[in-house]
Amino acid sequence: MAHAEQTHWWYTGMAAIAADWLERLPSRSSGLILDVGCGTGGSLRWLTQFGRPYGVDVHPVALQLAAQRGGQRLVQADVQALPFASARFSIVTAFDVLYHLNVANDGTALRELARVLLPGGWLLLRLPAHDWLRGAHDQTVHTRHRYTRNEVRTKLLAAGLRPVRVSYANALLLGPVVLWRVLQHCVAQPAASDVRMPPQWFNRALTALLHAERFCLRRFNLPVGLSVMALAQKEAR
Repeated sequence: MAHAEQTHWWYTGMAAIAADWLERLPSRSSGLILDVGCGTGGSLRWLTQFGRPYGVDVHPVALQLAAQRGGQRLVQADVQALPFASARFSIVTAFDVLYHLNVANDGTALRELARVLLPGGWLLLRLPAHDWLRGAHDQTVHTRHRYTRNEVRTKLLAAGLRPVRVSYANALLLGPVVLWRVLQHCVAQPAASDVRMPPQWFNRALTALLHAERFCLRRFNLPVGLSVMALAQKEAR
Protein backbone atom coordinates (compact mmCIF):
# COMPACT_ATOMS: atom_id res chain seq x y z
CA MET A 1 0.00 0.00 0.00
CA ALA A 2 2.81 2.41 0.89
CA HIS A 3 4.22 1.99 -2.61
CA ALA A 4 0.93 1.82 -4.54
CA GLU A 5 -0.74 4.91 -3.07
CA GLN A 6 1.90 7.16 -4.62
CA THR A 7 1.17 6.16 -8.23
CA HIS A 8 -1.78 3.74 -8.44
CA TRP A 9 -4.79 5.18 -10.29
CA TRP A 10 -7.29 4.45 -7.51
CA TYR A 11 -5.26 6.08 -4.73
CA THR A 12 -4.23 9.15 -6.72
CA GLY A 13 -7.61 9.61 -8.40
CA MET A 14 -9.67 9.27 -5.24
CA ALA A 15 -7.26 11.56 -3.37
CA ALA A 16 -7.79 14.21 -6.06
CA ILE A 17 -11.56 13.95 -5.61
CA ALA A 18 -11.28 14.22 -1.81
CA ALA A 19 -8.96 17.24 -2.07
CA ASP A 20 -11.41 18.88 -4.46
CA TRP A 21 -14.21 18.55 -1.91
CA LEU A 22 -12.05 20.07 0.84
CA GLU A 23 -10.98 22.96 -1.37
CA ARG A 24 -14.63 23.96 -1.68
CA LEU A 25 -15.43 24.05 2.02
CA PRO A 26 -17.09 27.37 2.90
CA SER A 27 -15.09 27.74 6.13
CA ARG A 28 -12.27 26.22 8.18
CA SER A 29 -11.32 27.49 11.62
CA SER A 30 -8.45 25.99 13.64
CA GLY A 31 -6.36 24.53 10.81
CA LEU A 32 -6.02 21.24 12.70
CA ILE A 33 -6.94 18.12 10.70
CA LEU A 34 -7.35 14.56 11.92
CA ASP A 35 -6.92 11.74 9.41
CA VAL A 36 -8.44 8.69 11.07
CA GLY A 37 -7.10 5.40 9.76
CA CYS A 38 -4.19 7.19 8.12
CA GLY A 39 -2.51 3.91 7.14
CA THR A 40 0.94 4.42 5.64
CA GLY A 41 0.48 8.17 5.43
CA GLY A 42 -0.48 8.84 1.83
CA SER A 43 -3.31 11.24 2.68
CA LEU A 44 -1.26 13.08 5.28
CA ARG A 45 1.03 14.35 2.53
CA TRP A 46 -1.66 16.18 0.57
CA LEU A 47 -3.73 17.18 3.61
CA THR A 48 -0.95 19.61 4.59
CA GLN A 49 -2.34 22.09 2.06
CA PHE A 50 -5.43 22.47 4.27
CA GLY A 51 -3.81 22.69 7.72
CA ARG A 52 -1.75 20.71 10.23
CA PRO A 53 -2.71 17.03 9.92
CA TYR A 54 -2.61 14.48 12.72
CA GLY A 55 -2.66 10.80 11.77
CA VAL A 56 -4.31 8.01 13.74
CA ASP A 57 -4.08 4.31 12.97
CA VAL A 58 -4.45 1.14 14.99
CA HIS A 59 -1.58 -0.67 13.22
CA PRO A 60 1.99 0.06 14.41
CA VAL A 61 3.60 -0.98 11.10
CA ALA A 62 1.38 1.47 9.19
CA LEU A 63 2.45 4.27 11.53
CA GLN A 64 6.10 3.30 11.19
CA LEU A 65 5.83 3.55 7.40
CA ALA A 66 3.97 6.85 7.68
CA ALA A 67 6.76 8.23 9.87
CA GLN A 68 9.40 7.09 7.39
CA ARG A 69 7.58 9.06 4.70
CA GLY A 70 7.69 12.26 6.71
CA GLY A 71 4.49 11.93 8.71
CA GLN A 72 4.41 13.81 12.00
CA ARG A 73 1.90 13.97 14.85
CA LEU A 74 1.13 10.25 14.55
CA VAL A 75 -0.88 8.41 17.21
CA GLN A 76 -1.72 4.73 17.60
CA ALA A 77 -5.39 4.49 18.58
CA ASP A 78 -8.75 2.96 17.75
CA VAL A 79 -11.30 5.06 15.88
CA GLN A 80 -13.88 4.04 18.49
CA ALA A 81 -11.84 5.62 21.32
CA LEU A 82 -9.83 8.58 20.06
CA PRO A 83 -7.27 10.01 22.54
CA PHE A 84 -8.08 13.65 21.82
CA ALA A 85 -10.03 16.32 23.64
CA SER A 86 -13.49 17.15 22.38
CA ALA A 87 -13.92 19.94 19.82
CA ARG A 88 -10.29 20.06 18.73
CA PHE A 89 -10.22 19.62 14.94
CA SER A 90 -11.74 21.72 12.19
CA ILE A 91 -11.58 18.84 9.69
CA VAL A 92 -11.72 15.09 10.25
CA THR A 93 -11.18 12.65 7.39
CA ALA A 94 -11.85 8.91 7.39
CA PHE A 95 -11.04 7.23 4.09
CA ASP A 96 -12.18 3.60 3.88
CA VAL A 97 -11.95 2.97 7.62
CA LEU A 98 -15.40 2.36 9.14
CA TYR A 99 -16.10 -0.63 6.88
CA HIS A 100 -13.37 -2.73 8.56
CA LEU A 101 -13.95 -5.77 10.77
CA ASN A 102 -11.95 -4.09 13.55
CA VAL A 103 -14.64 -1.38 13.75
CA ALA A 104 -17.25 -3.34 15.66
CA ASN A 105 -19.70 -0.42 15.84
CA ASP A 106 -19.61 2.21 13.12
CA GLY A 107 -22.15 4.30 15.06
CA THR A 108 -19.75 4.56 18.01
CA ALA A 109 -16.94 5.46 15.62
CA LEU A 110 -18.99 8.22 13.97
CA ARG A 111 -19.91 9.68 17.35
CA GLU A 112 -16.19 9.79 18.21
CA LEU A 113 -15.44 11.59 14.96
CA ALA A 114 -18.20 14.07 15.76
CA ARG A 115 -16.92 14.52 19.33
CA VAL A 116 -13.43 15.64 18.31
CA LEU A 117 -14.79 18.07 15.68
CA LEU A 118 -15.12 21.74 16.50
CA PRO A 119 -18.66 23.12 16.27
CA GLY A 120 -19.00 24.04 12.61
CA GLY A 121 -16.22 21.57 11.72
CA TRP A 122 -16.30 19.18 8.77
CA LEU A 123 -16.15 15.41 8.36
CA LEU A 124 -15.13 13.96 4.99
CA LEU A 125 -15.96 10.28 4.81
CA ARG A 126 -15.36 7.62 2.18
CA LEU A 127 -16.62 4.03 2.30
CA PRO A 128 -16.93 1.08 -0.10
CA ALA A 129 -20.39 0.85 -1.68
CA HIS A 130 -22.95 -1.96 -1.94
CA ASP A 131 -22.68 -5.29 -0.13
CA TRP A 132 -23.64 -7.06 -3.36
CA LEU A 133 -20.25 -5.99 -4.75
CA ARG A 134 -18.37 -8.14 -2.23
CA GLY A 135 -15.54 -10.17 -3.70
CA ALA A 136 -12.18 -11.73 -2.97
CA HIS A 137 -10.72 -8.28 -2.35
CA ASP A 138 -13.16 -7.70 0.52
CA GLN A 139 -12.14 -10.95 2.15
CA THR A 140 -8.48 -9.96 1.89
CA VAL A 141 -8.93 -6.48 3.38
CA HIS A 142 -11.34 -7.70 6.09
CA THR A 143 -14.47 -5.90 4.96
CA ARG A 144 -17.25 -6.01 7.54
CA HIS A 145 -19.79 -4.09 5.48
CA ARG A 146 -20.24 -2.10 2.26
CA TYR A 147 -22.59 0.89 2.39
CA THR A 148 -25.37 2.61 0.48
CA ARG A 149 -25.74 6.36 0.17
CA ASN A 150 -28.96 6.47 2.21
CA GLU A 151 -27.43 4.31 4.92
CA VAL A 152 -24.48 6.69 5.30
CA ARG A 153 -26.79 9.70 5.49
CA THR A 154 -28.87 8.02 8.22
CA LYS A 155 -25.79 7.10 10.27
CA LEU A 156 -24.40 10.63 10.04
CA LEU A 157 -27.64 12.10 11.35
CA ALA A 158 -27.70 9.58 14.20
CA ALA A 159 -24.19 10.69 15.18
CA GLY A 160 -25.31 14.33 15.40
CA LEU A 161 -23.79 15.42 12.09
CA ARG A 162 -25.56 17.29 9.29
CA PRO A 163 -25.01 15.65 5.88
CA VAL A 164 -24.20 18.36 3.34
CA ARG A 165 -23.26 16.08 0.45
CA VAL A 166 -23.58 12.32 0.05
CA SER A 167 -22.66 10.90 -3.33
CA TYR A 168 -21.42 7.76 -4.95
CA ALA A 169 -17.98 7.96 -6.55
CA ASN A 170 -15.88 5.91 -8.94
CA ALA A 171 -18.95 5.43 -11.11
CA LEU A 172 -17.28 5.05 -14.49
CA LEU A 173 -15.71 1.72 -13.53
CA LEU A 174 -18.78 0.21 -11.90
CA GLY A 175 -19.74 -1.85 -14.98
CA PRO A 176 -16.33 -3.53 -15.43
CA VAL A 177 -16.10 -4.26 -11.71
CA VAL A 178 -19.56 -5.86 -11.65
CA LEU A 179 -18.49 -8.15 -14.50
CA TRP A 180 -15.29 -8.99 -12.64
CA ARG A 181 -17.24 -9.84 -9.49
CA VAL A 182 -19.60 -12.09 -11.48
CA LEU A 183 -16.61 -13.94 -12.92
CA GLN A 184 -15.12 -14.33 -9.45
CA HIS A 185 -18.34 -15.88 -8.18
CA CYS A 186 -18.57 -18.23 -11.18
CA VAL A 187 -14.98 -19.42 -10.89
CA ALA A 188 -13.56 -20.19 -7.46
CA GLN A 189 -10.91 -17.58 -6.69
CA PRO A 190 -8.50 -17.48 -3.74
CA ALA A 191 -8.75 -14.38 -1.56
CA ALA A 192 -6.56 -11.67 -3.06
CA SER A 193 -6.50 -7.89 -3.22
CA ASP A 194 -7.62 -6.08 -6.36
CA VAL A 195 -4.85 -3.55 -5.76
CA ARG A 196 -2.09 -4.33 -8.21
CA MET A 197 -0.17 -2.02 -10.47
CA PRO A 198 -1.47 -2.16 -14.06
CA PRO A 199 0.68 -1.32 -17.11
CA GLN A 200 1.67 2.33 -17.14
CA TRP A 201 -0.55 3.30 -20.08
CA PHE A 202 -3.58 1.65 -18.47
CA ASN A 203 -2.82 3.28 -15.12
CA ARG A 204 -2.75 6.70 -16.82
CA ALA A 205 -6.06 5.99 -18.57
CA LEU A 206 -7.81 4.97 -15.36
CA THR A 207 -6.36 7.98 -13.56
CA ALA A 208 -7.76 10.22 -16.29
CA LEU A 209 -11.21 8.66 -15.83
CA LEU A 210 -11.24 9.51 -12.12
CA HIS A 211 -10.02 13.03 -12.80
CA ALA A 212 -12.88 13.46 -15.28
CA GLU A 213 -15.27 12.25 -12.60
CA ARG A 214 -13.81 14.83 -10.22
CA PHE A 215 -15.13 17.59 -12.50
CA CYS A 216 -18.55 15.93 -12.69
CA LEU A 217 -18.72 15.81 -8.90
CA ARG A 218 -18.21 19.58 -8.79
CA ARG A 219 -21.60 19.96 -10.43
CA PHE A 220 -23.76 17.07 -9.19
CA ASN A 221 -23.89 13.94 -7.06
CA LEU A 222 -23.55 10.58 -8.78
CA PRO A 223 -26.36 8.01 -8.52
CA VAL A 224 -24.08 4.94 -8.71
CA GLY A 225 -20.47 4.07 -7.92
CA LEU A 226 -18.00 1.81 -6.17
CA SER A 227 -17.58 4.17 -3.21
CA VAL A 228 -19.77 6.42 -1.08
CA MET A 229 -18.42 9.86 -0.22
CA ALA A 230 -20.00 12.11 2.37
CA LEU A 231 -19.34 15.62 3.63
CA ALA A 232 -21.01 16.41 6.93
CA GLN A 233 -20.87 19.32 9.35
CA LYS A 234 -21.07 19.46 13.12
CA GLU A 235 -23.68 22.05 13.97
CA ALA A 236 -22.35 25.22 15.60
CA ARG A 237 -23.83 25.81 19.04
